[in-house]
Amino acid sequence: MTTTFAELGVPTDLLAVLTADQITIPTPIQAATLPDSLAGRDVLGRGRTGSGKTYAFGLPLVARLAADGRRRPAPKRPRALVLAPTRELASQIAATVAPLAKAVGLSTTTVFGGVGQGPQVNALRNGVDILIACPGRLEDLIGQGFCSLADVQVTVLDEADHMADLGFLPAVRRLLDQTPKGGQRMLFSATLDGAINVLVKRFLDNPAVHEADSAQSPVAKMDHHVLHVEREQRLPVLLDLVSAPGRTVVFTRTKHGAKALARQLNKNGVPAVDLHGNLSQGARTRNMDAFHSGTATTLVATDIAARGIHVDDVSLVVHADPPAEHKAYLHRSGRTARAGAAGTVITLMTSDQRRDVSDLTRAAGIKPTTTRVQGPDHPVLQDLAPGERTRPGGIDLTPATPQGGGKGGSGGGNGGGGGRNRNRRSGAKPAAKAGAGAKTSGGAKTSGAPKASGGGQGGNRNRRRRGAGGAGGSGGSGGGHSAASFSGRR
Repeated sequence: MTTTFAELGVPTDLLAVLTADQITIPTPIQAATLPDSLAGRDVLGRGRTGSGKTYAFGLPLVARLAADGRRRPAPKRPRALVLAPTRELASQIAATVAPLAKAVGLSTTTVFGGVGQGPQVNALRNGVDILIACPGRLEDLIGQGFCSLADVQVTVLDEADHMADLGFLPAVRRLLDQTPKGGQRMLFSATLDGAINVLVKRFLDNPAVHEADSAQSPVAKMDHHVLHVEREQRLPVLLDLVSAPGRTVVFTRTKHGAKALARQLNKNGVPAVDLHGNLSQGARTRNMDAFHSGTATTLVATDIAARGIHVDDVSLVVHADPPAEHKAYLHRSGRTARAGAAGTVITLMTSDQRRDVSDLTRAAGIKPTTTRVQGPDHPVLQDLAPGERTRPGGIDLTPATPQGGGKGGSGGGNGGGGGRNRNRRSGAKPAAKAGAGAKTSGGAKTSGAPKASGGGQGGNRNRRRRGAGGAGGSGGSGGGHSAASFSGRR
């Protein structure tokens, strides 16, 4: 029998927000944790990436503050704290929690590095109910006297294992020590290892423990494939795959590989953006907006995007460079087949990578289907990424100048554009100019958002492709920094 959010105790105001977003059936991690978290218990939850953990803690967090019925938050003293390891994840959490908070008259703000602290300081001074923050910038603001955690009633630690991987646990412990001991605490993670258990024993009081997935949790609706290709065929094969209908996320190991590959895809007519650690926050925001809106149909990313980035209807993930370890494989792959949807994961493997890929998939608990592919005309590519191939033209990855017409230089705001809009090829001038005269497949002008190594498809694999083999062969030159060698590593 299917359980509903109402039966789990979610308040009516929040149910209306879920219903408006057509979210009606709780995921396993939500169904498991909500009765305890809504009752105010400390919760320790494990769920794979894409399992719906954000609503699992966002709903009880907002419900708890709304039920308190207290005054406006005091300046610099938030009433709830959510800690996240990366600014991408913090922004994603805010996008999910903010509508819930607004429905009951609560405020939210985000705090993370890579951007000026002025707006963050002003928001804290004005008083905020829910603070979503990365540990480093939050500690900086507390040290400057701009924030106190003395009024925090609910504390959430999301992606705790990633916090540990990034070395943030000392900062996390210092921050949790500043929150009142009687408050509710929730810790969510994809894995629960020794470092996380230390946090649990120190900060959670008799927590309700819920593990919605096994430690190795490949998704039932996710199909895994390995394509055995020669090095010179990797780019032509990849070009065919990303020219199919739908959104695609492509992973490389290095920042340079992501940047170079995005440029090569755009050069060959595939609208793509990149996402990696060398981008400014404004560039990250613009690129993600382009992927969300469909201006870019492919996102080329390093492992920075393996957690915390959620884009609907990503039906294909391609490991252009196999990851270094199995947890990265699972988190990368989790960009597709999210919240019950189906998806396909493809790893491109050269002959000298066979042992590494075999060890990787075994450790991840995956039994992929392996196919030897001689080139982009192999019929398995059509089976894995069905639909007509189209390459409507690349987009300009050059940051716009302030005088160029406005939009290109600012961070963020074009997320609501049409699903398949695309800019000009990467040979164009600044992004702000890319929209002038460039038409989308639907006839509308593009938004001019710059692209970088990593785009994303425009919707449910409904892209069209043409010229499967296409110009890809030109990218097959040997050099450690060519797009064909992706990250320049064997």
